[in-house]
Amino acid sequence: MLVLLPPSEGKAASGRGAPLKTGSLSLPGLTAAREAVLGELVELCAGDEEKAREVLGLSEGLRGEVAKNTELLTAGARPAGEIYTGVLYDALDLASLDAAAKRRAARSLLVFSGLWGAVRMTDRIPSYRCSMGVKLPGLGALGAHWRAPMAEVLPEAAGDGLVLDLRSAAYAAAWKPKGEVAARTATVRVLHAPTRKVVSHFNKATKGRIVRSLLATGTAPEGPAELVEALRDLGYEVEAEAPAKGGRPWSLDVLVHEVH
Repeated sequence: MLVLLPPSEGKAASGRGAPLKTGSLSLPGLTAAREAVLGELVELCAGDEEKAREVLGLSEGLRGEVAKNTELLTAGARPAGEIYTGVLYDALDLASLDAAAKRRAARSLLVFSGLWGAVRMTDRIPSYRCSMGVKLPGLGALGAHWRAPMAEVLPEAAGDGLVLDLRSAAYAAAWKPKGEVAARTATVRVLHAPTRKVVSHFNKATKGRIVRSLLATGTAPEGPAELVEALRDLGYEVEAEAPAKGGRPWSLDVLVHEVH
């Protein structure tokens, strides 16, 4: 099983250990694309601060994020599982999982990123600010920048099992499973049952809990149909829609009655 996650806007501080080594990150086929984004991002943030803030879409209160990006090559790195914070990652709570569940997380979780493309939880990265929606002056829109290298690397990373896609729209645009990979992909929405609407905080928290449930129990569905049954066995209320045509992802709605 491969679980595709969005990153968090908020991130923990960089570590005090050794700095980033791009060549040591998972999915080495993305290295050249990573280094291109990294180089331009550091150069942008080391130059005109106001321009960098505008390009990155940062408010006045987030001005310090620009300075943080200037240190990406020298700041201490930490495992991505410690860097990403926020609602989904708080609900996932990797640190409190037992050793077996942490090993499952290391194998199966993949976090998409405007800067790194995608990283595993054990990949050591510094804290940064660069969303997939950013359009860098030289490279252009990051979503488009990542499509070709992702198309080369991700099908192999997906293996031959279930792909559970929990990404938001901006990150999903960087790689869309196709063909037989799409046929074993399930996308998930979390809906407030009484209103049938997505509530952002609630959506993220529930997705974090779903991933935690699968990791903690060692549940490894072979495909979308098996995922539906597994989630129901874990106590989730799920509505599933199989694709009308082959080679397309399944759509799952997880219904929750209390917003928390």
